[in-house]
Amino acid sequence: MTRRLLLGAFLFHPGGAHVTGWRHESAEPDRHLDIDFFADFARTAERGVFDTLFFADGLYFWDRFTSGIDHYSQVRPEPLTLLAALSVRAKNIGLAATISTTYNEPYHVARALASLDHISGGRAAWNLVTSRYDEEARNFGGDSHLDHSRRYERGAEFVEVVNKLWDSWADDAILADKASGFFADNTKLQTPDHRGEFFTVRGPLNITRGPQGHPVLFQAGGSPAGQELAAATADAVFTHFPSLEEAKRFYAGLKKQVVEHGRDPERFSILPTLRPVVGRSRAEAEDLAEQILATTPDSLIVEDVSHSIGQDLTGRSADERFAFAPNVDVSNESKSPNKRREWAGQSEQVTARELYARSFRENVVIGTGIEIADIVEERFTEFAADGFMVQSLTVPSGLENFVDEVIPELQRRGLTRTAYEETTLRERFGLERAPRADYAQTVAG
Repeated sequence: MTRRLLLGAFLFHPGGAHVTGWRHESAEPDRHLDIDFFADFARTAERGVFDTLFFADGLYFWDRFTSGIDHYSQVRPEPLTLLAALSVRAKNIGLAATISTTYNEPYHVARALASLDHISGGRAAWNLVTSRYDEEARNFGGDSHLDHSRRYERGAEFVEVVNKLWDSWADDAILADKASGFFADNTKLQTPDHRGEFFTVRGPLNITRGPQGHPVLFQAGGSPAGQELAAATADAVFTHFPSLEEAKRFYAGLKKQVVEHGRDPERFSILPTLRPVVGRSRAEAEDLAEQILATTPDSLIVEDVSHSIGQDLTGRSADERFAFAPNVDVSNESKSPNKRREWAGQSEQVTARELYARSFRENVVIGTGIEIADIVEERFTEFAADGFMVQSLTVPSGLENFVDEVIPELQRRGLTRTAYEETTLRERFGLERAPRADYAQTVAG
């Protein structure tokens, strides 16, 4: 199989990957609930021949701090509804929706994703998350989140149930024979009758297998539990953007885990984030990065840093120096590396602005189209990534700049496609149509 760079167009905040990217002069915050806004985003990604859209999501409104309401653009459509609408406007690109296994039920998820796969002609994907915040628990009957490890145990069983439900029907089970009056062959319908620790689901599913058999499964997260779930079940993992050497170690380690689960590592893709700031010159790109960083109000800087390091800094200036003394345990939200806590702990005195700016700088790639293409190519050829989830800091201009300046250079180097060829998203990821598993329990039996 020829190895080809994979690209996803990532969107969480409609204003862009930077929390106040909506304030940039090119942004269009008045359109964040307009289907045409998202259709334009999808068409720009298709112009760049991206493999998939990737819509992140959360089941909460982040109002832990006042700035989350005052300054932070969080309103967004529900992703499955949005992607179903986009499937008829963008005819080629994949459609990946983020869905939580902690605050959903397998039957609903299996049915919704199978429906999207049928509607789109085989382009559906599921970004599996276990959710992170207590704010989500409070919207679903609880006061606090499940323990991190238990969330992933539930997630593993959730995937098992969904896969069983997707395999309820054989591909030739529907007869639709008007003459005989037989609509379906009951010997080709199996009932999962799943009884596990977290779920009891009889089934069968009331929709047949989609064009892909199973939609592509993404799993986001870098914790040991997240890596284990991804290695065992996922087709691709979405992860952070560390140094080149760290990325190579992560890549090799996760591929090794995939092998340990008896799976083919060449059919498992690792796609780190890529937050590009693209300019026609390096100076122009640097200026743009500073403009975007400067859009963040001081109150949001202080409260965002407070949240990430587990220390209440509210009431302080963004430039007031403080000693790291966390008073909130944030470990249950995520077990992935927390660079801000690490940096704060390494300094006797630090300011919120310094931590905020450093994390901004370390998470963006600044340069011309050629310079960014160089970084992408290096990480791909050095086996630090199989592709990237491109997170534009401000939308729509960030994605447009990437498509206009970086994509032609990647295409010139033969790294990315120049046209859509395969029909389904699984095919683009080098995956065959998912075979149907036999659970040996049929309706007729």
